[in-house]
Formats: sequence, C-alpha cells, structure tokens
Amino acid sequence: MKLGFIGTGKISSSVITGICGSSIKYNKIFISSRNSANAKKLKSKFKKIYIEKNNQNIIDKSNWVFLAVTPKVGERIIKQLNFRSNQIIISFISTITIPNLKRMIKVKAQIVRAIPLPPISLKKGPVPICPPNKKVKNFFNKIGSTVEIKNEKLSINFWSTSGMMAAYYEILRTMSEWLVIRGIKRVDAQKYITSLFLALSEDAVVNSKKNLKNLVKESQTPKGLNEQGLKEMSKKGIYKNIIKTLNTIYKRLN
Repeated sequence: MKLGFIGTGKISSSVITGICGSSIKYNKIFISSRNSANAKKLKSKFKKIYIEKNNQNIIDKSNWVFLAVTPKVGERIIKQLNFRSNQIIISFISTITIPNLKRMIKVKAQIVRAIPLPPISLKKGPVPICPPNKKVKNFFNKIGSTVEIKNEKLSINFWSTSGMMAAYYEILRTMSEWLVIRGIKRVDAQKYITSLFLALSEDAVVNSKKNLKNLVKESQTPKGLNEQGLKEMSKKGIYKNIIKTLNTIYKRLN
C-alpha cells in the first residue's frame, strides 16, 4: 500500500509518525514539500518517506490520499487535482463536508472524513471517522481508537470538541506558569502539571462508562480545596463559557 499526504503540517506529521511506528503495512509514503522543514524532518527520521514537489504526483503514486490542508487551501486546490475511483481519500479538513468533497473530487472514490489529533503520533487518542469504512477503521485502530459515525451532522459535534485542544494546553501552561512565578523550576512545574492531568485523564478513561458527575463529586471533600476550586470557577462562569465556545465553533462548522 502506498500512502500520500497533501499537506505536511502538525496533524500530517503526527499521523505519519504514528504510522511509521505501528504495524501498518505500507510500501511508501509520499508527502508534500509545501512545509519543507516538516517534510525534511520526516524524511530524515523514517526510511520510506518520499518528498514530492507536485500534489498531482502524490495522488498519481498513492492508493490512499490524505487531505491535510487548511479549508481555504482545500477549496482552492482539490478541484484542480485528478483522483482515481479506486482510491480511498481521507480528509482531515474541518469545514469541507462530504457532499462538497464529492463535487470537488468528481470521481466516485471512497471518501472518509477523519479527526486525528497530535497524540496519534504516540498511537493514542480517538479518531472519529464518517462515514463508517471497515478499511479506514482498521487502519486507524492501529494508531489510535476509531469511532465510526454514520451521520455527518453528528460528526460535527466531534469536530467542535476537537477545537478545544489548544484551550486545554493553555490551562496546563497557565498552571505551570503560576508555579514558576512562585519559585518552582520550569521543568519541575511542567512535569508536575502534565503528569497530574495525565493521571486524572487516565482515571477518567477507566471510569468513562459511568456518569462523569461521579468523578466530580468523589474528588471533593466538604470545605476542601477541590470544593473551593470548583465553586469559584463555577461562580465565574468558566464552565458555561466552555459550552458557549463549543456552540460558537459548532456554528462555524455548520
């Protein structure tokens, strides 16, 4: 199997890194030269990487094509490219729907939208795909956990929550910085905060079949520190603003 990536940004690099460290069988991976720094880094790190200067060359040489460009770039270039009906085309583009992709691509190829995130480089994290596709599901299960979604409108909800990744990292950065200001070495502050939230996330995953309200309740004691933290953040409307932000992202995606 030969894989081609149109776009060589953070997500592409993460997916390619995950693939190269997995049991996925592939012959070659063709990547775009648009982001030359990322492309050269991937080529130097992995043996089967080939940099192509022309996007059409990537498509011509690949069985599976991954579209990993920004929506504006996608709107401009996809309709100018020639795909084959026997290809599987996987789009990471957030705001271009399957009907629009079909009009742009023209041929009756298998088209799937997927939402991988950077931790896929570590072979971790969920990968929602729409519509369900057995081959694509098995592929992503080797570098993450595939979630199949039948209805594209429902898949927009997953795209919306994926838009909170940077906001999550900003919480970690803010708390680490608070420790640094108070005299803790940055390396120790960041190690503590990231390890703490990793442990909390792993505990949440273990208990994910239950209502997460249970974790919120169990993590507090009457008049304790966590009760204070939750009450103060709730009073300031932090959690209501999270919902407002998700709604705003959702409207943009629609």
